[in-house]
Amino acid sequence: MSAGPRAVAPDGGFVRRIGLFQATAINMSQMCGIGPFVTIPLMVGTFGGPQAILGFLAGALLALADGLIWAELGAAMPGAGGTYIYLREAFQYRTGRLMPFLFVWTAILFIPLIMSTGVLGMVQYLQYLWPSMNQTEGDLVGVGVVVLVVLLLWRKIESIGLLSTVMWVVMLISVGAVIIASYTHFHPSMAFDYPDGAFDLGTTGFWLAFVGGLNIGIYDYLGYNTTAYVGAEVKDPGRVLPRSIVYSIVGIMGIYLIMQIGVLGVTDTDTISGSSSIGSLVLEKAWGKGAAQTVTVLILITAFASVFAGLLGGSRVPYDAARDKVFFKQFARLHPRHRFPTVGLLTMGVVTAAGFLIGNHTDFNTIIVLLTAVMVIVQAVSQVAALIVLRRRQPNLRRPYRMWLYPVPALVALVGWVAIFCYADRNSPGRHPIEWALAWVALGCAAFLVWAKVEKTWPFGPREITEEYLADSRADATGTADGTDAPDTTGPAGTAVTEPA
Repeated sequence: MSAGPRAVAPDGGFVRRIGLFQATAINMSQMCGIGPFVTIPLMVGTFGGPQAILGFLAGALLALADGLIWAELGAAMPGAGGTYIYLREAFQYRTGRLMPFLFVWTAILFIPLIMSTGVLGMVQYLQYLWPSMNQTEGDLVGVGVVVLVVLLLWRKIESIGLLSTVMWVVMLISVGAVIIASYTHFHPSMAFDYPDGAFDLGTTGFWLAFVGGLNIGIYDYLGYNTTAYVGAEVKDPGRVLPRSIVYSIVGIMGIYLIMQIGVLGVTDTDTISGSSSIGSLVLEKAWGKGAAQTVTVLILITAFASVFAGLLGGSRVPYDAARDKVFFKQFARLHPRHRFPTVGLLTMGVVTAAGFLIGNHTDFNTIIVLLTAVMVIVQAVSQVAALIVLRRRQPNLRRPYRMWLYPVPALVALVGWVAIFCYADRNSPGRHPIEWALAWVALGCAAFLVWAKVEKTWPFGPREITEEYLADSRADATGTADGTDAPDTTGPAGTAVTEPA
């Protein structure tokens, strides 16, 4: 019998306390925050009619294909940091610490910026309850929300799991209210009245709209990987991580499709595309102003839950990198009693607040395009490569879950991410998201060279090959007969081999 992951890390680090239900709730809370309530108008405006449903379907397909990559890698390497670990293990053989460094460099920007869009959505919906709110008041509210999230996360993981479950229930109630309101006043002729040429696959306009919708759709599904970032705190990760990812994607897909069709059946597409609070508009039309105001409060709580879950996972990303001396050592600090990364949480909070303040004066869709363009290079495409490299480099790695129909989902994900990146400039004219993304990565490469020179690591020193999870697999194989751990002689870094530069 193989020994399972330790309940407590040997260095007194994270504790595995998050079960399947809580893990799925964390993912779904992060996925279905303010997203559909603010992107349904964007999606309808992009497609120009009810065929906007294609955007959510395409986003679900890409999320599921990419989610299976996260499922295999997360189950095999369930540590704190998600992508950081996968890139570290896969690319250490040729480029040393470059790829994990670039990921942390980028993630410390794009993860909190994604959270800032949730705060932006909250302020948009708050205007329905507070129509006289001015720009300064909105800025103060947004920053206050970020501060409150950080304070709520300043506690032990068991309490966070409970809070996530409660907010997940609120999310289901708010979404459910919009869905029920929609279908009590549903007109099929409005929901399925497609304009001429809506599905003309031979036109450039259709495919530009499709890729634009895919970009918005995948933004709405982002968060299915949150539990992979907190993998060191998940119980039975080989079973829980893959299931939490797949269950959350399928569940949210069903919710989005039902809500999208319902909204389309209540009001015309011109009204939808011009609305900044479509959920409240539908509720007011169906049940009156009082009901709309009540459910708007629940929508705000749902958005808050998304930011909460996102900063929970994001704050763990720099932790493992700092412990491995691939990022600033301050990020390796854990709270002495509650065992969460203090510096990572505070940093993500500050960047989220700054991103909100900047984004509150720009276009919402442009922010989405910029974020995904940066994310595609250093995370999405790199992770597809990491999956393939690890299958070849570490065939004996313990893989509790292996991707269905490998490598088809990985190739589908690759095509989807590349399409989003290549059409980024078209979807955000005049903003140059591709150029900004490439510039940020180039700046990260320069920062890495400076850091590597100081640390005397590759390319200015030896490469250190540290097959941490492969070593853990060997330890599992030699566990004692009663299922307890064999003596750990590898140390926290696993098996290390130093190669010349």
